[in-house]
Amino acid sequence: MERHPASAGSRQELGRLLEAVLTSRSQANAVFDILAVLQSEDPEEIKEGVRTCSRLFGTLLEREELFVGSLPCENMVLAGSQEATYKYKVWMRHRYHSCCNRLEELLTYPSFQVKELALKTLMKFVQLEGAKPLEKPQWENHYLFPRTLLRAVVGGLLTPEDDHSLLLSQFCEYLEYDDLRYHTMQMATSIMARATSQQPEVSLTLWNNAFTLLSAVNLPLQERDLTNFYVKHAQTSNKWKVVHLKEHRKAFQEMWLGFLKHKLPLSLYKKVLVAMHDSILPHLAQPTLMIDFLTSACDVGGAISLLALNGLFILIHKHNLEYPDFYQKLYGLLDPSVFHVKYRARFFHLTDLFLSSSHLPAYLVAAFAKRLARLALTAPPEALLMVLPLICNLLRRHPACRVMVHRPQGPELDADPYDPMEKDPARSRALESCLWELQTLQQHYHPEVSRAASVINQVLSVPEVSIAPLLELTAYEIFEQDLKKKMPESVPLEFIPAKGLLGRQDDLCTQFFCLS
Repeated sequence: MERHPASAGSRQELGRLLEAVLTSRSQANAVFDILAVLQSEDPEEIKEGVRTCSRLFGTLLEREELFVGSLPCENMVLAGSQEATYKYKVWMRHRYHSCCNRLEELLTYPSFQVKELALKTLMKFVQLEGAKPLEKPQWENHYLFPRTLLRAVVGGLLTPEDDHSLLLSQFCEYLEYDDLRYHTMQMATSIMARATSQQPEVSLTLWNNAFTLLSAVNLPLQERDLTNFYVKHAQTSNKWKVVHLKEHRKAFQEMWLGFLKHKLPLSLYKKVLVAMHDSILPHLAQPTLMIDFLTSACDVGGAISLLALNGLFILIHKHNLEYPDFYQKLYGLLDPSVFHVKYRARFFHLTDLFLSSSHLPAYLVAAFAKRLARLALTAPPEALLMVLPLICNLLRRHPACRVMVHRPQGPELDADPYDPMEKDPARSRALESCLWELQTLQQHYHPEVSRAASVINQVLSVPEVSIAPLLELTAYEIFEQDLKKKMPESVPLEFIPAKGLLGRQDDLCTQFFCLS
């Protein structure tokens, strides 16, 4: 085979080399010059080399000119007595492997355009290998998928050294394909298990890369929706696991359980719990396996405990989980800091949801209403405009608690039977107390707060007041609303109009006696 000199990586020269390789097997050595461009230090030359390799090996895969089966040693084949076509296919298959290995290395290249192009080329090869498998089927209708190549791609993205968040966002676009998503979940599970077993302490970069990939996986809700495959097959078999939704859910469950069994950074804890109720639990084969993770998260405290309670509530409500300390945990989260945390809106939305059942005991609802009223004494106006309607909604849902408003003579402040330090709402004696805090807030300096607190002086309407529009209310929005209010055109300031800033002394005296 004739060997061409190394090219400079120009588009014209690469095009000439590509045509030479594809038109004549005697010019096959030109592939070395094409692969050499991938080692260039110029990003533009590398991109041209990647595009050329994409066209070259894409064409060879479509022509089925690469060796199919377990790849033998190149030197042994070339030195053997096999026919030239056999040697050519083995030799070119080794060149194809060299190309794929270099493309995997380019996934960590400094230039994002190079990384993106390398990723797209590798995914193109995945699709072509799936259509023209490089391995022989073991039996009829044997399902074949280029797992080795896909594993290399996923492994190149889940690295502990480089932040691949942008590149992963490009890769996640391929997860809309059911077969690719299924195999990616399996690959991610094994790669994370190997990485954590080899290193005692896993870097935050790997956890972030893994979460970016895992959080992008969304499963269909019904099996009949499993129709979008990246690798097209003439016919599918019911024996293939990839066509069954229950197998997808098993892979999804193993992936998340393998991720959550490790000690995660606090920031990832919050991200996982935010997505738990709508993106993770509905797709698990056995949602109750998340009990240990959620209960341990409840003991962390703060916003993490709140977000964990959301997942536990779903397990209690839909999967018959028994967790008797649920409302005691929620009650313990009510402290003055909840009005200032990042998840304030989500906290009160969930609190309203958790207390929405009319079958809750009156003492429990009374304890929450009293705790919220006590916290309201030191809350900012934007929080009060949300908390006060919530308290009134609790009284609407549970008429037995209205005695806290209509008690003839409320206790004195120092004789209030309510114990704010008691952690168990059943022992707080809230139902024996009254909501004197709401009467106090009727004297609030902000007129909207005073008006909201005065609602209890009237008969509470049957329809509840939605707090959804008030959850995201901020102090800036309240200030803007006050500025937009229309004031009366003329405001009387004096009974007798002033005649001047410095009037005569007798005029001033006359005005003084008149005003007296």
